[in-house]
Amino acid sequence: MASHKTTGTHHVVPNHDGGWDVKRGGGQRSSGHFDSKKEAVDFGRNVSRNQSTELKIHNRDGKIAQSDSHGHDPNPPRG
Repeated sequence: MASHKTTGTHHVVPNHDGGWDVKRGGGQRSSGHFDSKKEAVDFGRNVSRNQSTELKIHNRDGKIAQSDSHGHDPNPPRG
């Protein structure tokens, strides 16, 4: 069985019907749907912290705008 690196992430992404979704990396279904990006980010951060994953926050155009690490960081910052 192939290993999927994307399962260690959650994404806040725009929904094509409006609003914002929080999805597990590589997943098709949404973990939650929200009217505002702020609500989706707050929910996504909570889920990401609980599951020790990386959170990728996308802009409306789909590009990643921000990334938060809540898992094991193999290259933690020094200092």
